[in-house]
Amino acid sequence: MDGNITETIRNLALIFGSQITAFVITIIIAPKFIKLLHKYKIGKQLREIASSGEKATIFQELHFKKAGTPTMGGILIWGVTLLVVLLSGVSSELKITANSLFNRQETLLPIFTLLATAILGAVDDYLNLKGQGKSKGLNIKPKFLWLTILATLGGLWFYYRLGYNQILIPGLGEITIGAWYIPLFILVITACSNAVNITDGLDGLAGGLLVIAFGAFAILAFAKGLFILSAFCAVIVGALLGFLWFNIFPAHFYMGDTGAISLGATLGVIAMMTDSVAVLPIIAFIFVIETISVIIQLTSKKFFKRKVFKIAPLHHHFEKSGWSEPNIVMRFWIIGGFFAALGVILGLLAIGI
Repeated sequence: MDGNITETIRNLALIFGSQITAFVITIIIAPKFIKLLHKYKIGKQLREIASSGEKATIFQELHFKKAGTPTMGGILIWGVTLLVVLLSGVSSELKITANSLFNRQETLLPIFTLLATAILGAVDDYLNLKGQGKSKGLNIKPKFLWLTILATLGGLWFYYRLGYNQILIPGLGEITIGAWYIPLFILVITACSNAVNITDGLDGLAGGLLVIAFGAFAILAFAKGLFILSAFCAVIVGALLGFLWFNIFPAHFYMGDTGAISLGATLGVIAMMTDSVAVLPIIAFIFVIETISVIIQLTSKKFFKRKVFKIAPLHHHFEKSGWSEPNIVMRFWIIGGFFAALGVILGLLAIGI
């Protein structure tokens, strides 16, 4: 009994110690990183063309003051995350700490996903800075294609190499879906990355919601005995909190696609690894609603030639309706936190805790 308690304390120390380390490093580095972004004029270019192909007139009207604000802050988030993982490995080798956060069974795939999709997002951000492409960035089709390719590789790896072919549904237990696991995996990864990218439109909005979501999956991973994965989630939370310190209204910098796409994809992979994909839409409720609002808007404009919202995604609709940016962000955080708590409860019940 005492041994179990000691082991639990060690795991909790690893999780919270890793999170605090990531937060402190991010807080220290962020001001210098922001100055560097200013120095090299790595500022956001407002898109001129909406996803529907029309001129983004309302968007530019709402956000013209934000043009030139430093972007690609996601480099800081995933950079610090990888740094903490590296430091944990060195610390483990020197026998200073017992565990490394680089673990083939638990964190290799999330780390690979984070880095691979971060590179894709960075290409998009670079094209945005240069003002290239119709939408000032990587066009939707090639971006989606590359995301799909990466997700397909992940799905094949999970199914054929790791033997994943089931999903855990609260109230029903494990459901075997066989090879359908691969398209499900592709859907989850592409949907998550795009959903976070869509939601990343107001100061602090996506960052705060990602803190909530990764915090929720840290709890679920811990409950499943995936302590290293739980600590990895905690590291991302710590880095996000440090980023958020400078990203809340008025934002000093934005995460950019290199942050939004990579963190969204990584969240999806972690949901699959923890067998919690059934509660992912609940934990990521706001991301889901934001994405649905865009789908509704595009569908209505195409088939009925009319708008449902003043502007999509949903946060811009409220912005155009006169809500202040901080009010929208905080209310979405509250709703996101409520649903994430509900998702965690359902996830824990499904596990049997």
